[in-house]
This record gives sequence, structure tokens and C-alpha cells, in this order.
Amino acid sequence: MIFETIVTSMNQQGEVHVAPFGIQRLGETVIISPYKPSLTLGNIIASQRAVLSLCDDVRVFAGALTNRQAWSLLPAEQLLGFRLADCLAHEELTLLRVEDDAERPRLHMQVQHRVQHQAFAGFNRAQAAVIELAVLVSRLTRLPKEKVQSERQYLQIAIDKTAGERELQAWAWLTDKIDNHYAAQDGSNLA
Repeated sequence: MIFETIVTSMNQQGEVHVAPFGIQRLGETVIISPYKPSLTLGNIIASQRAVLSLCDDVRVFAGALTNRQAWSLLPAEQLLGFRLADCLAHEELTLLRVEDDAERPRLHMQVQHRVQHQAFAGFNRAQAAVIELAVLVSRLTRLPKEKVQSERQYLQIAIDKTAGERELQAWAWLTDKIDNHYAAQDGSNLA
């Protein structure tokens, strides 16, 4: 089972990187599998730590993929790092071991500290649709255009029926990113 989260990591200069990540859980171990190369992978290997934030504001997922900062950060409580200020919960993680892979190494992270900040209000289909579109956006260069466009069209149904203001804003950011990606591709095909 994969859980969609936000992972914050820091480089050796103290710069924070915020990225959406699907993670797996094995008891108190969190497994993060970033693609090579990635800032998250480099930061975690170098620092041996990360902070995982659980949030229901899908603008954070969309903003991280579209270069729109839809969040603020607070210092973690026990480890050097940062968490989302507006999150339901966060977990502070240390690196246990790395299972190397040519494409996506598996980083086994130990939960050192866990805090619940807010109650979960319930599921919303539009939030799930935004998350699904965010996954597609993160793989625009790996997936066929037809797949992205057909899934986008299907996911639009949940947006039309159940979205609130946050979901509509996140959806617009992601669809702009898709449209701009394909417009740039089509423009380069004409040259």
C-alpha cells in the first residue's frame, strides 16, 4: 500500500526541499523510493534524515510540482529539519539503510518522533482526483500523452462534482502544467 505524503529534506547548506512522495510503511519503518537523480535522494543520503508531513491541502502537492509555494514551514521538534505548518501530522525520520536500485533506490527510514496536529475531516473525491493528476504530472516525460489526457478527462468528473476552492486552485495549477508541457512539445515538433 502506498500513502501520499509530503517529504521535506535539507541539503548541506540548509536549503529545504519540499516534495510529494508516495511512501510505504513497514511497522515503524517508512520506505521512500525517489528516482535517480533527485534532490530528495541526495539530501536524505547526505543528511541521513527527513520529515514526513501528512496533509489534506492538495495545493501543497500541486504547488510542489508547479513551482507555486502553497505552504509555510515550521522547525521539526526533535531532528534538524522542517515540517509543513498546516499539516494533520508529521513524522521525523532517520535513515536506517539504502536498498540500491538503478532507477529508484528504497530508503528505509526509522520514525523517531510523531505528532498529531489536527483531526482528519474525511475523504473528498476531488482531493483524490488532484492527487492522481499530480502523480501524472510528476511523470509527464514518462507517460504517453493519450494516457495523461484520458485520465485527466475522467478525473475532471470528481472535480466538477465535489471540489472546493483549494481543490479547484490545485487542479488549475496542474492542468496549466500539463497544457504548457504539451504546448512546448508541439512547438518543438514544428521547429
